[in-house]
Amino acid sequence: MLLHLRLRDFVIVDSADIDFNGGFSALTGETGAGKSILLDALGLALGARADAATVREGCARADITARFRTTAALDTWLIERELTGDEGSVLLRRVVEADGRSRAFINGHPATVALLRESGDYLVDIHGQHAAQLLTRPHAQRDMLDAFAGLGSALGDLSGLYRHWHECSQALRTAESSGREQALEEERLSWQVSELAALRMTPGEWESLNTEQKRLAHAAGLLEGTRLAADQLSEGDDALDARLRQLLTRLRPLATLDPSLTQAIESLDTAAIYLDEAASTLSSYAGRVDLDPERLTAVEQRISSIFTTARRFKVAPDAITAELEQLQARLAQLKQAADIELLRTREVQARQAYERCANEISQKRRAAARRFAMGISQHLIDLGMKATRLEVAIESAAPASHGIDLIEFRIASPGSSSARPLSRVASGGELSRIGLSIAVLAAQNNPVPTLIFDEADAGVGGAVAEVIGTLMRRLGDDRQVLCVTHLPQVAAKAHQQFRVAKQDELGSVLSRIEKLDDAARVEEIARMLGGVTMTATTRKHAKEMLASR
Repeated sequence: MLLHLRLRDFVIVDSADIDFNGGFSALTGETGAGKSILLDALGLALGARADAATVREGCARADITARFRTTAALDTWLIERELTGDEGSVLLRRVVEADGRSRAFINGHPATVALLRESGDYLVDIHGQHAAQLLTRPHAQRDMLDAFAGLGSALGDLSGLYRHWHECSQALRTAESSGREQALEEERLSWQVSELAALRMTPGEWESLNTEQKRLAHAAGLLEGTRLAADQLSEGDDALDARLRQLLTRLRPLATLDPSLTQAIESLDTAAIYLDEAASTLSSYAGRVDLDPERLTAVEQRISSIFTTARRFKVAPDAITAELEQLQARLAQLKQAADIELLRTREVQARQAYERCANEISQKRRAAARRFAMGISQHLIDLGMKATRLEVAIESAAPASHGIDLIEFRIASPGSSSARPLSRVASGGELSRIGLSIAVLAAQNNPVPTLIFDEADAGVGGAVAEVIGTLMRRLGDDRQVLCVTHLPQVAAKAHQQFRVAKQDELGSVLSRIEKLDDAARVEEIARMLGGVTMTATTRKHAKEMLASR
């Protein structure tokens, strides 16, 4: 539920802080006062498209913040995306710069506009003032029925199955039309794979071969150098370790005379140990050095063979194994693609899976269509369209991502022998009432806690307007309803009322929004009833309307 809305420099609002309660809230005001500004601001906070026109003239930016009470589903969504804030509420914020750029925040965390929209799906359901116009569009009629039937998840699955079927069909057509080209490419790849596989190169072999070649090529020098070093360290007549030990023999008696020499003697003892270890390592290495000209020749031939192959395939020598894996994968893909029968089988399986899902959705649509039509027809009677009924016609259509059904709303008017398409027979006022009926019926099946109606009562008046107000109040008994309205019969049914008015301040036209107390509501309802000049009669009528809630 919407708890608070804060506006700064938005269109013609310089500053507004509005607290909301549950139930049915009516937003009223004179024509042109900006009644829809609140809903436009809320739409921005919920991820609607932003542009520079939303920033008040002469200001650097517009800032809109909306605080909602969360739902269990939204709490889970916030936790999964690490966007949690104060317990029990969520703060959505949108900042629009004067150049049209915008920033979004959820609970103070930077967020994308897409995330704002996704969070809004858990919070608000908006029925705009142009919603009735969508009723004449086939895709909108299908979407309304599908939403009523709760087919969102199933339609997502169906779209994926349709896409997979299309991909399988495309692969089959490609294989059937380009068999010759694929055969030539397969032949070329087979030769390349054969050449590289015959090399039998293993991962890391190139680096290992180069290391071995260097060692074998310089074996004589390595042997001579290490033996000489070992002799000078420990094996020769004048070896370093013997001289060092002689030196230690002379120093140790001196340490008994001056203990300060002990540290130097200990360091020399350590040096003697390291000398012995180094000499031992060098002797062991010299014993392992192998003067093997035949192995050197074999290694150099292997290196030459690998290098020649790498140059022919235009790859680095150490990339040959990776190149072989890529060519093998491409060859396997081509062989699979060339298997026409396999592709045909997959295409059939994909089509059958799509058809099963599409048929299930079609059955659910037909079952929901009956309930949908009955519900709308009952609401139309309440809204003054007696003996008028809505029918939902479902006919077969070519397979598409949304299914195999062509859906059309039809109206059977009093005196007509058959139902006719909505787009041909419904007037503007009738479309408004049908649209409102659909919105109310959809709301009864929608768990979203806040419903918003922007002049959904356009084109009606009198007793029908009072029925609309009653419907809104009934919806407000178990959820929050916000409605922009110009009808006093609707506003009088609200649990609370807000007035939007324009004021001229210091040469600027600003919009002011205030919550009305009981006395102010009487004045506002009287204004809506009687226009500019209010009389005692209109005030009395206003009081009676408010008392009849």
